[in-house]
Amino acid sequence: MPEKMQMLGARKGYTPAIQHNSMVVVADNSGAKLAKVIGIYGYRGVLRRVPFANIADLVMVSVRRGTPDVRKQKFKAVVIRQRMPFRRPDGTWMSFEDNAVVIVNPDGTPKGSEIRGPVAREAAERWPKISSLATIIV
Repeated sequence: MPEKMQMLGARKGYTPAIQHNSMVVVADNSGAKLAKVIGIYGYRGVLRRVPFANIADLVMVSVRRGTPDVRKQKFKAVVIRQRMPFRRPDGTWMSFEDNAVVIVNPDGTPKGSEIRGPVAREAAERWPKISSLATIIV
């Protein structure tokens, strides 16, 4: 029986930032450097619409660059930064300089032991294990 994912809340309807086949930076020390988004969990779209993910979403990635033990493998990952601006409920607009993910295990805990760069507050609130590793939460 699969373990329960350790996340809080549901998928929010933010702006479509990371589409299917987008290349994203892996911001942890799991050995992966660059990954391609090959699937989006929880997306319920429309026929012929390209699936998209946004901040704090769970995606399936295929690692393209990194150490030999993680290259050409598929992992679940959480989007922690997105380049496309999104609006917070208090009215502020937020964007980052890159699209970044953190690789997680099937139970939702991060595979690495540190996260490089800032983490969006939405991702930290939805994924408590990621917020415990983050050094900067914006």
